[in-house]
Amino acid sequence: MNSPAVSIAPTAPAPGDSSIGGILLASGKITPENAERVLRMQKDLGIRFGEAAQRLGLISEADIQQVLARQFDYPYLQAGEKRYSDKLLAAYQPFSPQVEKLRAVRSQLMLRWFARGRKALTVIEVSTGDGAPMFTANLAVVFSQLGERTLLVDANLREPSQLATFDLSARPGLSDVLAGRADSGAVTKIDSFVSLSLLGAGTVPPNPLELLSRQSFTSLNAELEAGYDVVLYNVAPFALGADALAVAARTGGVLLVARTNQTPLADVSQIIEEVTSSGIEVVGAVMVDY
Repeated sequence: MNSPAVSIAPTAPAPGDSSIGGILLASGKITPENAERVLRMQKDLGIRFGEAAQRLGLISEADIQQVLARQFDYPYLQAGEKRYSDKLLAAYQPFSPQVEKLRAVRSQLMLRWFARGRKALTVIEVSTGDGAPMFTANLAVVFSQLGERTLLVDANLREPSQLATFDLSARPGLSDVLAGRADSGAVTKIDSFVSLSLLGAGTVPPNPLELLSRQSFTSLNAELEAGYDVVLYNVAPFALGADALAVAARTGGVLLVARTNQTPLADVSQIIEEVTSSGIEVVGAVMVDY
């Protein structure tokens, strides 16, 4: 007597699976039922899962590229995903010419600063409106995409902006830690990226320079350097006071940010003179357009 034929249906990827199917399922791009349709076509035609899903009209080429990025620990976001600032190009347009330039800056900093055993760097805006906060946020993202454990610190205690950049609500931050009202647990992990965290400015204090000049900041910076590969400090513009120098004295090095066709050369020369006379190294300077 012949045994009846048995047909085993394809099994959909498990939600925790790191394959393309598993990631698409976990991210909600496809449903378990659709995953089984894809698997059947994959088996029938002998093609890859992603190609089958595209043929069925379930995902786009952009979805495939994003999944591949996650598989290779290079996460980025699609337009409309999350509510981060649309100027966070490293998150939304990682293959654009602007972000290629950011990666070039990252490479130079790795060679000139971080390869020397340094962990922290202060990013200083020469003049108000030069775009350093957004540049620093983008730089932090590209460092995290490299796999470096990266911490972005909003040390602009006058006009903080980084919580808004990453769509985070008000919470304790740097000022609260320095005032003894919080500890390093105030650091927030940015889940969209593998290795990125943020320490916001915290409560806007009446005495920002005095807080940043406390010995407790030296201890805090040492603690942060011990826990991360790269610590980037976004500070108030140099034109607003000595806050930037107080932070730079802890890191030992600065990266200057100027705005193309707007920042006076005399301002750049002045800040270089003041920084170097304080025994702080100018690691480099960049020109930005936003």
